[in-house]
This record gives sequence, structure tokens and C-alpha cells, in this order.
Amino acid sequence: MNMLISLALGTTISAAALYLAFRNVPFGELIVYMTSINYLWIIPSVLVILIAFGLRAFRWQIILGSAEKTSPLKSGIGFWRAFHPLMIGFMLNCILPGRVGEVARPVILQKKDSVPFSTGLATVAAERVFDLTFLIILLAAVLATVSIDPGINIPFGEHHLNKETLEAIGRGILKLSLLLVVGIIMISAGPTRRVINRIIMGIPSLFFFAGDSFKERIRGKVCTFMVNMVENIASGFELVKSPKKIFLCTGLSFIIWTFSAFSYYVMSLGCPGIGLSYAEITAVMVIICFFIALPSVPGFWGIWEAGGVFALSLFGIASKDAAGYTLANHAVQVFPVIIVGLISAMMTGVNIWQSFKKAES
Repeated sequence: MNMLISLALGTTISAAALYLAFRNVPFGELIVYMTSINYLWIIPSVLVILIAFGLRAFRWQIILGSAEKTSPLKSGIGFWRAFHPLMIGFMLNCILPGRVGEVARPVILQKKDSVPFSTGLATVAAERVFDLTFLIILLAAVLATVSIDPGINIPFGEHHLNKETLEAIGRGILKLSLLLVVGIIMISAGPTRRVINRIIMGIPSLFFFAGDSFKERIRGKVCTFMVNMVENIASGFELVKSPKKIFLCTGLSFIIWTFSAFSYYVMSLGCPGIGLSYAEITAVMVIICFFIALPSVPGFWGIWEAGGVFALSLFGIASKDAAGYTLANHAVQVFPVIIVGLISAMMTGVNIWQSFKKAES
């Protein structure tokens, strides 16, 4: 049911986004533009994308390594044992609704390496904190350096896509990031975590009207389970206790986003009418990333194109050129991930459908 609701909502938003992105682009002109692209630039662009994902796997491996002291990991998670779940997760995000791939990754880790699900999920959340932090920094740089025409105002349902919209999205994600950081610190800090665990174990006392046997059942089946979950989550955030690893993951995050933007730039070199600098293309990537935070169909089709056309319009790129480049680049960014994810699933023997069903539940 959750999948159907997510798919229905995403389809509606994506359809509206596709209409907005291509409503001013004659189909014939778009086809002509697509045939004018030099597709040889796909090769270096895909190579850069794969390098970025390799770095993502290495970063996740470091985060997982921090959990070794408090989890069943005996010899640590090797690079490939981190790479394959990561690629399968990103592949699932491209073909299934609800970003279920983020949850599928710890499901696969639990099955393959006996990592507690809550620990694996916490490491994914820690990884996302690094990404959100860099996106917020990059968005602040975009808003400070890119001159956005106050007259640009693209209606999108009940919303209007303009500079104020970007600033509002940035503030919202900043608040979310701060909330995540505060939560991570609270759970990771021993004294705070002990207070949380004492509060959890004190829940049975709220049932003062019940007998001792009922309270013991609550304490044994519910409270103990919740305390174990808190401890597993804390183990996933062990990274915060190592300044060296935080510094290393911060540096890797910078390189990851640098490579991600470079893949956009390389693809633009083969697309007529774009001609933007690396910094300008980076701004386009950042805006697209904030757009695809909205619900959409698997693979972010529609909402990605709306964000790309809007971002490129800030630099005076014609609608035809903007739509053509965004559509081609979107395919280049998504399809290699799907292919590599499928290969990873075959190499590891992961049943994609079972992983999805477990993640959804």
C-alpha cells in the first residue's frame, strides 16, 4: 500500500514536472537537438560517475569500520562488500518508488555480513549527513555567486520556482541536517544514551495499574528491544568519536561532489548550446539535487528535467538546449547505475525483489 501511494504521488508530480520542462519545447526541435549531441562524451562522463560511486563505497566502508567495535563485524567490511550493497541500493532508487534503496542497503548488509539492521541504517544516515552538509554549502555558494533574475518565476502546481523557493528549500534542509546532527550527538554520547536507555527501561512504571507480570513482559519484550536498537544505532554513529575519520570522510565527500559535478560538465561538452563553465554546471547540479528531493517516479524522471531546465534558464540557456542536455545527462547519470547495480546483485546473489519487500516492510 505504501509503495502504491508513493508511486501514485510520484507519478503525478513527475508528470507535472515533465509538462513544465518540455511545454515550450517543440517535439521536433527536441529530436533534432538530441541527434546533434556528440555522444562520445558519454564515455568519459560515465567513467567519472563510476569513480564517484567508488569513492562513495570507500567512504561508507570507513563509516562501517567505525562500527566494528560495537557490532558483530569480525574482520571489517571490505571495499567490494560495501560497493555491491551501495550500488544495489542506488539501483533500486532508480527503478522503484519511495527511495527504498536506502533501506535495502542495511537489509543486504544484515543478510550478508550479520550487521544489525539498525546499525547499517545508522551508517547510511551518517553518510547522508555528509552529503546534505556539502549540498547546503554548495547551495549557499550558488545563491551568493549566481545572479538569479527576480523575474524568473516558473509555476509548479501550487508552488513557484524562483530564488525564494531555493532559499526556502535550503533553509528547510539546513534545519533537517541540524536536527540529524543533534540526534546523532545525543545517541552517540555515552551519558546521554544512558539517560535515554533509563527512560526506556522506566516505561513499565507508567502502567502502575497493571500487575508485576505485565510490567515484566513489557520490560523484556519492548524495552529491551528498544534499548538494543538504541545501542545498535549508536554503533552506526561511532564515527563521531574519531576526528581523523570525520576529516577523511569530509575530504572524500568534497571529492565525490567534485567528481559528480565534473561528470555533468563533461557531458555538457558534447551538447550544443550549453557552453557553461564548470562552476556554472556545478550550480545546475546542486539545483537539480534539491529538486529531486521531491517525491517522483523511480529514477526522478520529470522532476529532474524540471530542475535542470529551471537551473539552465538562470544562465540564459534556450529551452530547447536546456531540455535536450538535461534529458541526455539524466540518462547518462541513471542507466550506468542501474546496470552496475544489476551486475552487483548477480555477483553477490542478492534477490532484488526480496530485498525490496524487506525494505518496504
